[in-house]
Amino acid sequence: MPISEGSPVDSEVLDAETDWEARYQAGSTRWDRGAPSPSLERWLEVTALGPGSRIVVPGCGFGHEVPALASRGFRVIGLDVAPTPVGHLRRELAQAGLEAEVVQADMLAWQPEGPVDGIYDQTSLCALAPEQWSAYEAKLHGWLREGGELFACFMQTGREGGPPYHCAVPTMRQLFPADRWGWQDEVGRTDHTNGKYEQLFSLIRR
Repeated sequence: MPISEGSPVDSEVLDAETDWEARYQAGSTRWDRGAPSPSLERWLEVTALGPGSRIVVPGCGFGHEVPALASRGFRVIGLDVAPTPVGHLRRELAQAGLEAEVVQADMLAWQPEGPVDGIYDQTSLCALAPEQWSAYEAKLHGWLREGGELFACFMQTGREGGPPYHCAVPTMRQLFPADRWGWQDEVGRTDHTNGKYEQLFSLIRR
């Protein structure tokens, strides 16, 4: 199984790594379902991407979606800043005999080797502070090939603060402007037991 390390880190990256690693060490991972999210299955129902496509799963955590995609023949890159879930995911893939690339790196510092075909963003954007969103949008646009697909699960919390942060769809349409992204119709929602839910959209990189 290919294993990659992240780029050299600065103090902000170390702070982010320490914060998220502390959550995993404390077992404070209530966002984790213990299985792939229904949002992934919804994407696979509507996407034109197929086996062999290169897919990035940023902020993947324990990465249940990574082996789910790898088992379907996608070439997957799971990306997370915290070492505990990265190590867990590498072991899970090895035990299952599945091939995927697992990278420990800060999302705002990492760059893939060449453009990818798709990005599955589930709990990545909402984990970032809003002042980082513009930089993240630029990263996603830069990772994708022209015509590549971003499947975005926009978290709806109905409150201020976070993480997770509220990703109101009007705000998302400003963050992912029409001159850079082709918005497709909303394809559903995924509910959480805590009252939060995700609104699901497919965006095509222009």
